[in-house]
Amino acid sequence: MLSKYPLSEVEKSFLKESGVEKISTLIPYLQVDNFPKLGLLTACRFLEWAAANPEGVISLPTGKTPEFFIKWTQFLLENWDNKKGKEVREKYGLGDTKKPVLKDLTFVQIDEFYPISSKQNNSFYDYVNKFYIQGFGLSKEKAILINSDEIPLANGLHFSKVFPDLKVDLSLRFRDPQNEEEKLQQQSIYMIDQWCGEYEQKIRDAGGIGFFLGGIGPDGHIAFNTRGSHMFSVTRLTETNFETQAVAAGDLGGIEISSNRLVITIGLDTIVYNPDAVAIIIAAGEAKAGIVKDSLETPLNNVFPGTVLQKLKNGRFYVTKGAGVKLTDSVDAYYEKGEWTWEKTERSVIDLCKKLGKYGHRIKLSDLKADKYTKLIPDLSEDTVNQVITSIENKLSKGLEQERNEVLLHTGPHHDDISLGILPHITNQLHEPTNEAHFSVLTSGFTAVTNTFVIDTLQSTKRLLDEGKIQMVHYDDFFDVGYKLKTDKDVYHYLTNVASENANARLRGLCHRVVRALVIVYDIKNKTQLRETINEVISILKNSYDGEKNSSKIQKLKGMIREFEEELVWAHFGVQVKNVHHLRLGFYTGDIFTEQPDKDRDVEPIVEMFRKVNPTKISLTLDPEGSGPDTHYKVLQATAAAVKKWGEEKDISDLRIIGYRNVWFKFEPHEANVIVPVSLGDMSVMEDSFANCYMSQVNASFPSYSHNGKFSTVAKRIWVDQLDAIQLLLGKNFFYQHERAKVRSSHGLIFFRDMNVEEFLATARELEKSIEGML
Repeated sequence: MLSKYPLSEVEKSFLKESGVEKISTLIPYLQVDNFPKLGLLTACRFLEWAAANPEGVISLPTGKTPEFFIKWTQFLLENWDNKKGKEVREKYGLGDTKKPVLKDLTFVQIDEFYPISSKQNNSFYDYVNKFYIQGFGLSKEKAILINSDEIPLANGLHFSKVFPDLKVDLSLRFRDPQNEEEKLQQQSIYMIDQWCGEYEQKIRDAGGIGFFLGGIGPDGHIAFNTRGSHMFSVTRLTETNFETQAVAAGDLGGIEISSNRLVITIGLDTIVYNPDAVAIIIAAGEAKAGIVKDSLETPLNNVFPGTVLQKLKNGRFYVTKGAGVKLTDSVDAYYEKGEWTWEKTERSVIDLCKKLGKYGHRIKLSDLKADKYTKLIPDLSEDTVNQVITSIENKLSKGLEQERNEVLLHTGPHHDDISLGILPHITNQLHEPTNEAHFSVLTSGFTAVTNTFVIDTLQSTKRLLDEGKIQMVHYDDFFDVGYKLKTDKDVYHYLTNVASENANARLRGLCHRVVRALVIVYDIKNKTQLRETINEVISILKNSYDGEKNSSKIQKLKGMIREFEEELVWAHFGVQVKNVHHLRLGFYTGDIFTEQPDKDRDVEPIVEMFRKVNPTKISLTLDPEGSGPDTHYKVLQATAAAVKKWGEEKDISDLRIIGYRNVWFKFEPHEANVIVPVSLGDMSVMEDSFANCYMSQVNASFPSYSHNGKFSTVAKRIWVDQLDAIQLLLGKNFFYQHERAKVRSSHGLIFFRDMNVEEFLATARELEKSIEGML
């Protein structure tokens, strides 16, 4: 495969560094260690191509995926001839390349929501102009762009007049309109279709796209060509599927919006029209591993749009190790290279049980010898499977151990991360009175609260004020000091009414806390100012477009709602408000690209919390590749730096770090060293606490692409799936006949990794190294 497709100098350099010796996929790929390095690879390849094609046609992605591509491209252009830039260029195949001039390139916009105003910051039109036309110094005049405001519609009207609710009914393409409004809409849809055809022709008249860079969705979509798009599709107005809508929910302000918005997208045939095109799909993190495998190892198939790159000699996938972990090449290399570890034995045996659909005790020596991976196990014998069974049982035993006299600090990047990751494990710890537990969410999480939720809550608050049911505002000292007092009472009042199933009283509890938050955020001094502020915030939000970045004060208000929700969850188990720490790290801004963690602003508050709490165990989401939201790995960087700094002040050699995962990606059994049984009761507690406390999340405005509903349901499914894998190895009777009731009642399992400080820092260090040259 390596000789069949000529690689560029940049690609050769990265291939050599990757250590990949065999590529057997139907589309060539390059693999790098992590997400920031993926940006470096794509930036180097783009600049190499641009230097050779100064008047070429390019099409580049939007969203969070190209963050490091954009940063590295700008870094290299700014530092091309100085020491920093030259070192990178020499190392990665750009040593003899003249600095490219980008101003004569023709930019083609890949896709856009429809309808959406080009003036909105969350439109792709705005993104393209900000980061590529202005950011890279491209020609606005030569660019081929999708501006929804300028696409002609019937009678010369704007889309806000033709589609007043911003919904476009594509059935009008094929049916008779029922009224004058539908006639206008039908005519407009045909005009949009005409415009799309002309857009396609402009691209083809320019010779087609010469350099295409795109991400890949969880369903495999390329641009907005979702699963099932045919290989000869062209630019068109079309609907999307749920997975794509879930991913777009963050851009548009919720699934309620994205599910009703159509898209204009170039087609799969548009991408491959130029036979000499360099077309690259990038993918990061284990969450993308399944679709990467299907896209690279399946012959041309409309179920996997990425397979269209098989038509191009310069079609490529650039992936992180996590995204490539399921590729046959990667699995082969994992087993065949380096020394054989116990982890390899565990993985190969558990996977063999799945492949054969056999329980562990029924796997024969002949089965082990016949499998391409288990046959590599040293000293293979009849006892090999029993050794793996014993190892997994030991991991379960660790998960059953009763911890005592521990100071536990559970942390998460977002509110609900801790609960969705390891709640059943935490409840075991909290039942032991000698343990002291603290919880900390490191960002304020405001992006997860919709404008609609805040508007509804503030309108309820106004009504309750009118009815005299928020009595605390009448106390003489409330606006001086009273607003800071009795926060535990808010929590207790709310949960008491969860128990009594009094929804109105629960709402009143939320509104009490929102009043306190308003006083803090807006420095309110009296009841009149309180009412004016509520009206002002409602007005601002009603006049904001969905997905618009809020002001810093509204961000803080939304964050404080999330913080109240987190306090409610842990109060289920008697944890006081003072033991729930809200860090609100400064890198989390609501911008499309959040900043990298800063030592003073973001690391020092974590160190200060460590000093104050003095934990013996710290839990955190272990996401060194950015498989989930980018906040995960940025929080990991900041936490690792804080642990390192704390270790310079005191002896933390006995500190344990618990790395957990949740709905974004999960551990495989061989990666974890602790397994915790989860009962139906545990699942109910998690589901109930999520539904009752994470009020802003119950409607699932920002759902997982794998489930149109609450994240708690996704977490439960993962726990059940994890039990299935272990049950196949150990046998069902191991569970229902076990001497411990906790195991007998288990209908799910949680996996996590228990590490010492050195093991944890080694895991996080690679990510830090990958970006230090750029920052």
